[in-house]
Amino acid sequence: MQKEKQTSVLGIVGSPRRGGNTETLVEAILAGAAEAGAIARKIILSELDIAPCEACGACEDTGQCTITDDMEDLLQEMKTSDVWVLGTPVYWWGPSAQFKLFLDRWYSKVFLPEDKAMFKGRRIILAVAMGDADRATARHTIGMLTDAISYLEAELFATVLAPGVNDAGEVRQRPGILEEAHRLGCEAIRQS
Repeated sequence: MQKEKQTSVLGIVGSPRRGGNTETLVEAILAGAAEAGAIARKIILSELDIAPCEACGACEDTGQCTITDDMEDLLQEMKTSDVWVLGTPVYWWGPSAQFKLFLDRWYSKVFLPEDKAMFKGRRIILAVAMGDADRATARHTIGMLTDAISYLEAELFATVLAPGVNDAGEVRQRPGILEEAHRLGCEAIRQS
């Protein structure tokens, strides 16, 4: 009898603030996924060396990025993970600089079919935290990520939005949001 492969979940935290609201949301989702039987791993983007896209066009010609940094290892980690949890705070109506660097570097993976395949059908949960209490403030961040995920033919499984949490870890005082994050982590695994 062949043993079934254990689902793996990769949480990617785009906030530079350790122990902050974005990281807490991602951790709650990962905990739910682990409870449902997945192997969960977390990566902090600000602890990696990821350079900005240079718009050199080499990836269009060769399918390979010319930049040598931690992004290639991270893309390999993403390829081997079944579910991605993408977390970013909202800064000026958009994602953090660390998250945007990461997202821009996906561009090198859209030219070769075998590279673009890493996105197709991939289940994704967005975790978005912000200080503003008005949920509409996240519309550009969520819209940009929703459009990118759709373009790459991935599956946006769910979005966990935490408005009105500005101080580091303040989301811990909002148990309803954390319970939702945990539940969605479980569901993402149980439905895969």
